[in-house]
Amino acid sequence: MKFSLLGVLLMSAVSISAQSEPGRYARISFLRPHDGDTVDFESGYIRHLEWHRQAKDTWKWFGWTIWAGDRQRSFVYATFNRTTAELNAPVSPADDERDNIVNVTPHAQFTGSGLFEFLPELSRGSGEPTPAPRVEMLTIEVTPGNEKSFEDALHGEPRGETLWYRMIAGGSAPRYVRLRPRASLGALLDERAELPEAAARLVAKQTIEILNFRPTMSYEIAK
Repeated sequence: MKFSLLGVLLMSAVSISAQSEPGRYARISFLRPHDGDTVDFESGYIRHLEWHRQAKDTWKWFGWTIWAGDRQRSFVYATFNRTTAELNAPVSPADDERDNIVNVTPHAQFTGSGLFEFLPELSRGSGEPTPAPRVEMLTIEVTPGNEKSFEDALHGEPRGETLWYRMIAGGSAPRYVRLRPRASLGALLDERAELPEAAARLVAKQTIEILNFRPTMSYEIAK
Protein backbone atom coordinates (compact mmCIF):
# COMPACT_ATOMS: atom_id res chain seq x y z
CA MET A 1 0.00 0.00 0.00
CA LYS A 2 2.80 2.43 0.84
CA PHE A 3 4.48 1.75 -2.51
CA SER A 4 1.21 2.28 -4.39
CA LEU A 5 0.57 5.56 -2.58
CA LEU A 6 4.09 6.74 -3.35
CA GLY A 7 3.58 5.89 -7.02
CA VAL A 8 0.33 7.88 -7.12
CA LEU A 9 2.01 10.86 -5.47
CA LEU A 10 4.92 10.76 -7.92
CA MET A 11 2.58 10.56 -10.90
CA SER A 12 0.57 13.50 -9.54
CA ALA A 13 3.73 15.54 -9.08
CA VAL A 14 4.82 14.82 -12.65
CA SER A 15 1.37 15.77 -13.96
CA ILE A 16 1.32 19.05 -12.00
CA SER A 17 4.82 19.88 -13.20
CA ALA A 18 3.87 19.24 -16.82
CA GLN A 19 0.78 21.44 -16.48
CA SER A 20 2.81 24.27 -14.96
CA GLU A 21 5.46 24.30 -17.68
CA PRO A 22 5.17 27.32 -19.98
CA GLY A 23 4.12 26.81 -23.56
CA ARG A 24 6.25 27.55 -26.62
CA TYR A 25 3.83 29.72 -28.56
CA ALA A 26 3.51 33.49 -28.92
CA ARG A 27 1.00 35.75 -30.59
CA ILE A 28 2.34 39.07 -31.85
CA SER A 29 -0.12 41.58 -33.30
CA PHE A 30 -0.21 45.15 -34.57
CA LEU A 31 -2.58 48.10 -34.38
CA ARG A 32 -2.24 51.39 -36.27
CA PRO A 33 -3.95 54.37 -34.57
CA HIS A 34 -5.89 56.58 -36.95
CA ASP A 35 -4.16 59.87 -37.76
CA GLY A 36 -4.76 62.36 -34.96
CA ASP A 37 -6.48 59.74 -32.82
CA THR A 38 -3.57 58.42 -30.73
CA VAL A 39 -4.79 59.78 -27.37
CA ASP A 40 -8.29 58.32 -27.78
CA PHE A 41 -6.80 55.03 -29.01
CA GLU A 42 -4.60 54.68 -25.95
CA SER A 43 -7.50 55.50 -23.61
CA GLY A 44 -9.72 52.97 -25.38
CA TYR A 45 -7.07 50.27 -25.28
CA ILE A 46 -6.58 50.80 -21.55
CA ARG A 47 -10.35 50.41 -21.10
CA HIS A 48 -10.15 47.19 -23.10
CA LEU A 49 -7.44 45.86 -20.78
CA GLU A 50 -9.83 46.53 -17.91
CA TRP A 51 -12.30 44.23 -19.66
CA HIS A 52 -9.60 41.52 -19.62
CA ARG A 53 -9.15 42.11 -15.90
CA GLN A 54 -12.86 41.84 -15.18
CA ALA A 55 -13.04 38.71 -17.36
CA LYS A 56 -10.23 37.23 -15.21
CA ASP A 57 -7.96 36.64 -18.18
CA THR A 58 -4.95 34.59 -17.02
CA TRP A 59 -2.74 35.50 -19.99
CA LYS A 60 -0.14 38.24 -19.84
CA TRP A 61 -0.24 40.90 -22.56
CA PHE A 62 2.74 43.08 -23.42
CA GLY A 63 2.24 46.47 -25.07
CA TRP A 64 4.85 48.43 -27.04
CA THR A 65 4.84 51.48 -29.30
CA ILE A 66 7.12 51.39 -32.34
CA TRP A 67 9.57 54.27 -31.86
CA ALA A 68 11.85 53.71 -34.85
CA GLY A 69 10.80 52.09 -38.13
CA ASP A 70 8.47 52.48 -41.09
CA ARG A 71 5.56 51.67 -38.76
CA GLN A 72 6.41 54.44 -36.27
CA ARG A 73 3.61 55.00 -33.71
CA SER A 74 2.02 51.64 -34.45
CA PHE A 75 1.18 49.60 -31.37
CA VAL A 76 2.43 46.06 -30.79
CA TYR A 77 0.62 43.76 -28.38
CA ALA A 78 1.77 40.24 -27.66
CA THR A 79 1.40 37.27 -25.37
CA PHE A 80 4.06 34.62 -24.82
CA ASN A 81 4.56 31.13 -23.37
CA ARG A 82 1.13 29.92 -24.42
CA THR A 83 0.32 26.22 -24.65
CA THR A 84 -1.83 24.69 -27.37
CA ALA A 85 -4.55 24.12 -24.76
CA GLU A 86 -4.50 27.82 -23.88
CA LEU A 87 -4.64 28.85 -27.52
CA ASN A 88 -7.69 26.64 -27.90
CA ALA A 89 -9.46 28.39 -25.02
CA PRO A 90 -8.88 32.17 -24.93
CA VAL A 91 -11.03 34.15 -22.53
CA SER A 92 -14.55 34.87 -23.88
CA PRO A 93 -13.69 35.53 -27.56
CA ALA A 94 -17.11 36.92 -28.49
CA ASP A 95 -17.16 39.34 -25.56
CA ASP A 96 -13.54 40.26 -26.26
CA GLU A 97 -14.49 41.18 -29.83
CA ARG A 98 -17.50 43.20 -28.70
CA ASP A 99 -15.37 45.21 -26.30
CA ASN A 100 -12.76 45.76 -29.02
CA ILE A 101 -15.46 47.16 -31.30
CA VAL A 102 -16.57 49.58 -28.58
CA ASN A 103 -13.19 50.74 -27.30
CA VAL A 104 -10.43 50.02 -29.85
CA THR A 105 -11.54 49.83 -33.48
CA PRO A 106 -13.14 53.32 -33.54
CA HIS A 107 -9.61 54.70 -33.05
CA ALA A 108 -7.27 52.21 -34.76
CA GLN A 109 -6.93 49.58 -37.46
CA PHE A 110 -5.74 46.01 -36.93
CA THR A 111 -2.81 45.63 -39.33
CA GLY A 112 -1.52 42.13 -38.71
CA SER A 113 -1.23 39.20 -36.34
CA GLY A 114 1.12 36.24 -36.28
CA LEU A 115 1.46 32.99 -34.37
CA PHE A 116 5.05 32.09 -33.52
CA GLU A 117 6.97 29.25 -31.90
CA PHE A 118 9.77 30.08 -29.46
CA LEU A 119 13.16 28.58 -30.35
CA PRO A 120 14.97 28.02 -27.02
CA GLU A 121 17.94 26.32 -28.66
CA LEU A 122 18.73 29.57 -30.52
CA SER A 123 17.86 31.95 -27.69
CA ARG A 124 19.25 33.32 -24.48
CA GLY A 125 16.41 33.84 -22.02
CA SER A 126 12.92 32.46 -21.54
CA GLY A 127 10.15 32.51 -24.12
CA GLU A 128 8.77 35.67 -22.48
CA PRO A 129 10.83 38.85 -22.82
CA THR A 130 11.90 40.96 -19.88
CA PRO A 131 9.64 44.06 -19.67
CA ALA A 132 12.60 46.36 -20.41
CA PRO A 133 12.06 49.97 -21.50
CA ARG A 134 13.38 49.27 -25.01
CA VAL A 135 13.18 46.27 -27.34
CA GLU A 136 14.84 45.74 -30.67
CA MET A 137 12.55 43.71 -32.93
CA LEU A 138 14.24 42.15 -35.94
CA THR A 139 11.90 40.58 -38.52
CA ILE A 140 13.54 38.32 -41.08
CA GLU A 141 12.27 36.57 -44.19
CA VAL A 142 14.51 33.68 -45.25
CA THR A 143 14.83 32.44 -48.80
CA PRO A 144 12.44 29.46 -49.16
CA GLY A 145 13.90 26.05 -48.44
CA ASN A 146 16.75 27.37 -46.31
CA GLU A 147 15.10 27.38 -42.89
CA LYS A 148 17.23 24.60 -41.40
CA SER A 149 20.46 26.07 -42.75
CA PHE A 150 19.49 29.49 -41.39
CA GLU A 151 18.74 28.11 -37.92
CA ASP A 152 21.92 26.04 -37.90
CA ALA A 153 23.92 29.17 -38.69
CA LEU A 154 22.43 30.99 -35.67
CA HIS A 155 23.71 28.57 -33.01
CA GLY A 156 25.91 30.47 -30.59
CA GLU A 157 24.71 33.85 -31.91
CA PRO A 158 23.01 35.39 -28.81
CA ARG A 159 24.71 37.94 -26.55
CA GLY A 160 22.58 39.08 -23.65
CA GLU A 161 18.85 38.39 -23.66
CA THR A 162 18.04 37.38 -27.24
CA LEU A 163 14.81 35.58 -28.11
CA TRP A 164 14.13 33.89 -31.46
CA TYR A 165 10.67 32.91 -32.76
CA ARG A 166 9.68 31.07 -35.93
CA MET A 167 6.41 32.15 -37.55
CA ILE A 168 3.77 29.43 -37.89
CA ALA A 169 1.01 31.55 -39.41
CA GLY A 170 0.38 35.21 -40.18
CA GLY A 171 2.26 36.22 -43.33
CA SER A 172 4.78 35.30 -45.97
CA ALA A 173 7.05 32.46 -44.89
CA PRO A 174 9.61 31.44 -43.83
CA ARG A 175 9.74 34.31 -41.32
CA TYR A 176 11.49 34.79 -37.99
CA VAL A 177 11.35 37.42 -35.26
CA ARG A 178 14.19 38.21 -32.85
CA LEU A 179 13.58 40.28 -29.71
CA ARG A 180 16.38 41.94 -27.72
CA PRO A 181 15.02 43.70 -24.60
CA ARG A 182 17.40 46.26 -23.09
CA ALA A 183 17.34 48.90 -20.37
CA SER A 184 18.05 51.79 -22.74
CA LEU A 185 18.60 52.85 -26.32
CA GLY A 186 22.29 53.17 -25.50
CA ALA A 187 22.45 49.54 -24.43
CA LEU A 188 20.99 48.47 -27.79
CA LEU A 189 23.47 50.62 -29.68
CA ASP A 190 26.41 49.39 -27.61
CA GLU A 191 25.47 45.75 -28.19
CA ARG A 192 24.94 45.61 -31.93
CA ALA A 193 23.88 42.10 -32.90
CA GLU A 194 24.74 41.41 -36.52
CA LEU A 195 23.69 38.07 -37.95
CA PRO A 196 26.44 35.52 -38.53
CA GLU A 197 27.61 35.74 -42.14
CA ALA A 198 26.35 32.24 -42.96
CA ALA A 199 22.87 33.22 -41.75
CA ALA A 200 22.89 36.65 -43.41
CA ARG A 201 23.47 35.08 -46.83
CA LEU A 202 20.13 33.27 -46.53
CA VAL A 203 18.07 36.39 -45.70
CA ALA A 204 15.71 37.71 -48.38
CA LYS A 205 14.50 40.68 -46.33
CA GLN A 206 15.02 42.06 -42.84
CA THR A 207 13.44 44.89 -40.87
CA ILE A 208 14.79 46.38 -37.65
CA GLU A 209 12.42 48.31 -35.38
CA ILE A 210 12.90 49.73 -31.89
CA LEU A 211 9.96 49.51 -29.50
CA ASN A 212 9.13 51.44 -26.34
CA PHE A 213 7.52 49.39 -23.57
CA ARG A 214 4.15 50.78 -22.41
CA PRO A 215 3.46 49.57 -18.85
CA THR A 216 0.01 51.21 -18.67
CA MET A 217 -0.94 49.49 -21.94
CA SER A 218 0.20 46.07 -20.75
CA TYR A 219 -1.71 43.52 -18.71
CA GLU A 220 -0.42 41.58 -15.69
CA ILE A 221 3.21 42.41 -16.46
CA ALA A 222 5.43 42.93 -13.41
CA LYS A 223 6.91 46.41 -13.56
